[in-house]
Amino acid sequence: MKIKKSSCADTRTCDYSKVTKEELLKNSKMHIDDVMYGMLFFVEMLRKCSGLHDWSKIINIDMFHADFKTGFKDTTWWEMHQMQERHHFNDPKYIQDDINLIDVIEQIVDGVMAGMARSGKYRFEPLSNELLQKAYMNTAKLLLEQIELVDE
Repeated sequence: MKIKKSSCADTRTCDYSKVTKEELLKNSKMHIDDVMYGMLFFVEMLRKCSGLHDWSKIINIDMFHADFKTGFKDTTWWEMHQMQERHHFNDPKYIQDDINLIDVIEQIVDGVMAGMARSGKYRFEPLSNELLQKAYMNTAKLLLEQIELVDE
């Protein structure tokens, strides 16, 4: 996505004493549009993610069912599922190097929906500050990789 420089919309990046009201309004509107484009990028990522949620249950239904029938005493499918599904990261060995906040949101939604539908209760699963900071930075990186800064 292309965004234009708008340095006079912030007192930290311009000589604010020389910015006209019209420039401030124009740059503020540009900023609002830029944020909208960035948010829409993440909306699209969430849309794609939602359509792929737990795909490994479907394509491996025979293996899933076989492990399920043992009460997951056999964990062959479960381990594969955690490795292939980005939103499973409670076990450190399944944390993706590029974990992001989309993954975190998917885990939250998965836990709430599964808990409520199956038992009527949500089982809180806390995340470490380290994991959240990594997801935050990787999410910013995802967006930064989409941006091309252009002159007006």
